[in-house]
Amino acid sequence: MSLAVVVADDDFRVASLHRAFVEKISGFEVVAEAFSAQATLEAVAKLRPDLLLLDVYLPDLSGLEVLRKLREPGMPHVDVIMITAAQDLSSVRSAMQGGTLDYLVKPFSFARLSEVLESYRLMRAKMAGMGQITQTDIDDLYAAVRSAEVRKLPKGQSPQTLGVIVEALRAAESDLSCEDVAQRTGLSRATAQRYLSHLQRIGRVEVALRYGGGRPEHRYRWP
Repeated sequence: MSLAVVVADDDFRVASLHRAFVEKISGFEVVAEAFSAQATLEAVAKLRPDLLLLDVYLPDLSGLEVLRKLREPGMPHVDVIMITAAQDLSSVRSAMQGGTLDYLVKPFSFARLSEVLESYRLMRAKMAGMGQITQTDIDDLYAAVRSAEVRKLPKGQSPQTLGVIVEALRAAESDLSCEDVAQRTGLSRATAQRYLSHLQRIGRVEVALRYGGGRPEHRYRWP
């Protein structure tokens, strides 16, 4: 049985693109597209989807306000992933406080969305087979919904620090050196290097060598 998805975006062309992305992934079905906050709330109330892909920028209310209304008594439960061009910290914090499962910044690749949805499907599958749950079960659920780079973190490295590194790479207009990443994140060069090496090992960043005087410099870019 497919998981039902509503795609909410103010641009119908972007909504159509995201719909095409979702429907390429086995086990998911887009049941509606919504181009305003009101249409989004009505679609969720009427169709009761499993998942909502929600844009922050909508013409009548912000997606963050939609998120708050979805958590009011009487609204059906729906899992939410924010998909938006907004990268400011307050929006990210509000989305997290509203219980979103993930936060994707446009433009993103099909591979990135596929990873997020596969993690979500794994979480739902685990939940379906559970009755009374233990702490181990809870840990497994949280691990299932985390992205691959977090699930595979070496011991001693934190998801929060990794997130800072990843957002610096995503926000950059060109490739970055380890020193660039350290300066942008406020981390030490050694710490930045450990996380960049992890991302390189699991294939999440593109790495190129820049030759000049002395040793070649590694340059990192989010694909």
